[in-house]
Amino acid sequence: MDVIPAIDLLEGRCVRLFQGDYAQSQVFSDNPVAVARQWEAEGATRLHLVDLDGAKAGKPENWQAISAIAQAVDLPIQVGGGLRDADRVSALFELGVQYAILGTVAVENPELVGQLCQQFPGQIIVGIDAREGKVATRGWLETSEVMAVELAQRMGEMGAAAIIYTDIKRDGTLEGPNLDALRTLATAIDTPVIASGGVSALSDLLSLLGLVPAGVTGVIVGKALYTGDVSLKQAIRAVGQGRWQDVPPAGGSSVIA
Repeated sequence: MDVIPAIDLLEGRCVRLFQGDYAQSQVFSDNPVAVARQWEAEGATRLHLVDLDGAKAGKPENWQAISAIAQAVDLPIQVGGGLRDADRVSALFELGVQYAILGTVAVENPELVGQLCQQFPGQIIVGIDAREGKVATRGWLETSEVMAVELAQRMGEMGAAAIIYTDIKRDGTLEGPNLDALRTLATAIDTPVIASGGVSALSDLLSLLGLVPAGVTGVIVGKALYTGDVSLKQAIRAVGQGRWQDVPPAGGSSVIA
């Protein structure tokens, strides 16, 4: 599997939330660029960035930090948070980012996701964040009636390069990933699935290896890296680095992920 370090941006700082609660944020660094360089030095082959302010506001808010990170590291970067129209997705690619993660818009305007998948083939990832199997939107502040599996199936049919599945109740808790939910989702679709939320120890990553045949090709690790519960170097050695698809060039070319 790919082990993908997470950098969550809130007011330009690197933070982690507890179960998506903005009121329960913990600041780990005032210098996200230094954090990105650290993960690169420890062997990361991809970074996962979330614009938390953007997810809440509905428009990008941390692009200065995102741009600085994109220029500072030689790694593919996937970014989500506040990307709800085509212009902003295009502008994100112009920063040097390789992958755009769409969440809220997948529920509220799925046709746009389909259009973007056609415009930027291979570069559009859909983030599905769920509470009790239902998709949460707008920075996890609202919960829809859309079921996660149904949305994943539809987005896969539209051409999404991957699905990032987050169990909100596990995110930032260090309680371990929701293996049952991941297995259900991955076996229901042909699109690669990236697990997110709850990883607390190396044993959690090893347990996820059992889901690779079902289609779980990567895992995003956040809080456990920052607390030291998981060493990125050890994690990479333990579960190996996957290659679920070729890295596209930056700048919104015809190949994207």
